[in-house]
Amino acid sequence: MMMTASMVSLAAVALAYQITLPQISSWFQLVGDGGSGTERAANAVVLGSILVLFTTLVNGFGVKLMARINSAGVAIELVAAIVLILLLAAHFTRGPAVVLDTFGRGEGQSLGYFGAFLTASLASAYVMYGFDTASSLGEESVDPGRNAPRAILRALVASFLIGGFILLFALMAVENLHAKALAEDGLQYVVLSTLGSTVGEIMLWCVVVAITVCALAVHTASIRLMFAMARDNNLPGGSRLAHVHPRFQTPVLPAILIGVVAVAILVININQPQIFSVVTSIAIIMIYMAYLLVTLPMLVRRLRGQWQPATGRFSLGRFGVPVNVLAVLWGLAMSVNLAWPRAEVYNATGPQHWYLRWGAVLFIGVVALGGFAYYWFVQRRHTGVLAEHAAATTP
Repeated sequence: MMMTASMVSLAAVALAYQITLPQISSWFQLVGDGGSGTERAANAVVLGSILVLFTTLVNGFGVKLMARINSAGVAIELVAAIVLILLLAAHFTRGPAVVLDTFGRGEGQSLGYFGAFLTASLASAYVMYGFDTASSLGEESVDPGRNAPRAILRALVASFLIGGFILLFALMAVENLHAKALAEDGLQYVVLSTLGSTVGEIMLWCVVVAITVCALAVHTASIRLMFAMARDNNLPGGSRLAHVHPRFQTPVLPAILIGVVAVAILVININQPQIFSVVTSIAIIMIYMAYLLVTLPMLVRRLRGQWQPATGRFSLGRFGVPVNVLAVLWGLAMSVNLAWPRAEVYNATGPQHWYLRWGAVLFIGVVALGGFAYYWFVQRRHTGVLAEHAAATTP
């Protein structure tokens, strides 16, 4: 489940180029003039495929190159985020009470404003993937048992503070809260309209860097996951997928395969204006369901008194059970919210198609049933570390 979610996530992140690059320059609108939703969707596939090709090449050529690009990108991203917060603060046009104004958004919703809030909450749900990637890459650091959990906490706190201030200050700084472009282009519109074309475009280039780094991290984490599963002989062709290139010291085949699958997901949706919401929502819900496959069994073991954390490692102590309960409740609530087949998420613009509205349920159902069937009838009898990767035993 998590591996499939990671590949869908790579496609979802790559789509973000379309929201940013054409606003910097019309040169990046390679398909038509962007006047229709179909043209924008097709252009998103082209730009996204270029980004996936880049991440595939970087990950294929070695860990050091990826690490250098990632370190430089993260530094640029953090500095740019702080600068953006300060610039938006210098252009306030209203107070923070704006976040308490519903602007009548609950009208026409089946649950009133709460229904609108549930739909809007999906945007913040995607932040949750940030700390998961931090933990995946943190495993390659010194003493990962201590560093990976702390990497999760740092990423989560940073995302909350920096992201929260940017969103709050953007609402306080934008001149027209009712502008159509605000609903369509989001933060990019706020940056350009508030800071001007020159400063705004510089900030948007920093956003491009952030998207690129994010795609690299997602691709890298996906490769590590596929390699680990292949090494344990839990995937078809495990020996080939777990092969490490002698020169680049990286599993090249998983990098290529994940890139191909991500591009295929984009190409399949090339003529769908709803490609952004459909692909992104499916990616998020699959991640939350994968989390539940960890947090729910963990909670059961805690309640039975069978959970014994390793001594000397990171531990939540007496807060373990309450945090675990909250994690399960949050995961269940967000999974239901994400899978809810409502038009506002999966088919907000015409034409209306039942398979788009039910896209998450159908796709995840096929993946879950197919994965279980493969494991039960084929793979469960062959699971075990491949001989070429097994640790040497002392006689």
